[in-house]
Amino acid sequence: MSDMASWQEGNEKYLSAALAWLRKRLERLVGQEVTLTSTPSTPENGSWLQNLIRRPLNKPQADKPELPSARGEGDGSLIAENMIEDTTAVGAMDPPPALMILSQRLGLSKFERDVLLLCAAMELDTSIAGLCAQAQNDQNRMYPTFALALVLFDEPAWDVLSPERPLRYWHLLEINQSGSQPLTVSPLRADERIVSYIKGLNYFDDRLSPLLKPLSSAGYEAELPHSQQAFVDAIMSQLKSSGSQGVELPVIQLIGPDAASKQMVAWHAAAALGLNVYRMPAELLPSQARELEMFARLWQRECFLMPISLYLDAHNADGVVSGLVSRFLDGMGSVIFLDTRDASPGLGRTAVYEITKPAPSEQVAAWSKALGPEAGDNPSQLAGQFNLNCASIQQIAENALCEKEDGCSLHDYLWKACLTSTRPQLDVLAQRLDPRATWDDIVLPASDMKLLRQIADQVKNRSKVYDEGGFRRKMNRGMGISALFSGESGTGKTMAAEVIANELQLNLYRIDLSQVMSKYIGETEKNLQRLFDAAEDGGAILFFDEADALFGKRSEVKDSHDRYANIEVSYLLQRMESFGGLAILATNMKSSLDQAFLRRLRYEVAFHHPGPEERKMIWQKVFPQETKTDRLDYDRLARFSLAGGSIHNIALNAAFLAAAAGTPVTMQLVLDAARTEVIKQRLPCIEAEFRL
Repeated sequence: MSDMASWQEGNEKYLSAALAWLRKRLERLVGQEVTLTSTPSTPENGSWLQNLIRRPLNKPQADKPELPSARGEGDGSLIAENMIEDTTAVGAMDPPPALMILSQRLGLSKFERDVLLLCAAMELDTSIAGLCAQAQNDQNRMYPTFALALVLFDEPAWDVLSPERPLRYWHLLEINQSGSQPLTVSPLRADERIVSYIKGLNYFDDRLSPLLKPLSSAGYEAELPHSQQAFVDAIMSQLKSSGSQGVELPVIQLIGPDAASKQMVAWHAAAALGLNVYRMPAELLPSQARELEMFARLWQRECFLMPISLYLDAHNADGVVSGLVSRFLDGMGSVIFLDTRDASPGLGRTAVYEITKPAPSEQVAAWSKALGPEAGDNPSQLAGQFNLNCASIQQIAENALCEKEDGCSLHDYLWKACLTSTRPQLDVLAQRLDPRATWDDIVLPASDMKLLRQIADQVKNRSKVYDEGGFRRKMNRGMGISALFSGESGTGKTMAAEVIANELQLNLYRIDLSQVMSKYIGETEKNLQRLFDAAEDGGAILFFDEADALFGKRSEVKDSHDRYANIEVSYLLQRMESFGGLAILATNMKSSLDQAFLRRLRYEVAFHHPGPEERKMIWQKVFPQETKTDRLDYDRLARFSLAGGSIHNIALNAAFLAAAAGTPVTMQLVLDAARTEVIKQRLPCIEAEFRL
């Protein structure tokens, strides 16, 4: 027989003996014809209630609990011999019966334990209800009450009624007190969770289970990299130190942008303590004070009954939820991990740990281990471009090795999977552009093309320079690449960004200012922080179109609006300098940019209005190969002083005119479209220039 089965058998024997003892108590009380509906008083003895009040109060027992007593007056000694033998036998159970464990952990006195047994017996023995009614001399009272318990058991204590004593504080009993009914004669009922525990069934309280989910162990069992294992060791040391000193355990506050890494650290720390971790979003905390207090006590009660810890996820909590978190954590004595993006003050006794993703060298090792013999050069290439946690690396590698289709290289599959894994974080705050332009599509002076290729090469070779070349050890900022594309509208700034993204096979995101900018103080900075963090993780390119709207000059402070606007610009200065990816700023108003930004830029590419030769090349490349054209005069078209964006508009409109006419794109159709574009831009329009 297994240890669990043996304990269950012993627990059942103990409960049977305890219930037999309880029935004997009730039968004896019925035989004495005690009436609880009245309070007879005599000059000699006074009322039964006064006698109880005069007795000393029992305090919670901290030593080894004893079995339910079989002592008593009158016929208490007539308890069956076999029951006495059973109770003696189970007294040596290790671990003890469930009722004893519960009494120890929740600090119940012997009398409180007997009261709980009386209430639980209503669910375990059908004869108890009738005996309760007889004992209370009322057939309508087929339920236990405090008054019944006070005369039924030895060493009764009046403080059992107190809301600060365990029975009521831990909600072990439910009291159905209606109207003006006295508390002492109100019906009592044992909590369903507690009855099941006494029977040996240990499961989550169903009032908590919908809100809590086990922290998934998928991928968490793997050995942590050294940098993250150091956090686990520090947390263990902190908790053990607090436990040995007998002080309240601190809340373990895990801060940082990467939720998965924080969960892995929490899981390993809890596993080292022999605890299971349950996660709950902070948004699910009850908002009403009474409900929040109830939830907190039920959770604390579960911690006494099960080896569990809580992972409270407040990563994206707002101010209201943060207040609830503070109230919930107040006085909580269990192991709790609090996930927040930044350190939160006012949470009582906390130990703050900033959890970071594995270092680049550790990510290389994680990729190598996950990919095994097929790793090749992939670990260094992927770790150099993407900043992923160990769980993501393990998952992507497993999927690649199992699901890679024939004809698709392992490198291509891994690269696309890494790009896809971070897209949801950026899609909320930025617009993803599908880069289609290549080096062959863009027409720029040779010097500008050289600068663009240098930008792409620096992004490709970051890992070689920073990690293999040792620059990361010497630098703590400025490892990102920032470039300014300045010039008139339509001169190719957006196309140049697409060309670089296409070359690097990275996602290109154009910042949506309507999603980033906020009228609420501090919200713009939070949005920018999420944006930069997500871009660094996925190696995405951030494209700030019309950058002067966001990176404008700081102004003289005349009111609070100026002060907070300057704070936003200052934050951008700091975040741009610490950003580790590629950020491209595009503007046609360079003079409006703050000079501090210009100093921090690594590259500046000036996009000028194209000359005749450049315009001719643009005209020759603007029509796709699939579009049929008929004898276009590119030299004549190049004489129109238009930027590349305008030339693209003319070509597109001419193609639509040709489609409507059912002909190829002819010179006259292009001239008609050019006339429309010139008028739209309010440029001088000479009709003779638009006729063949």
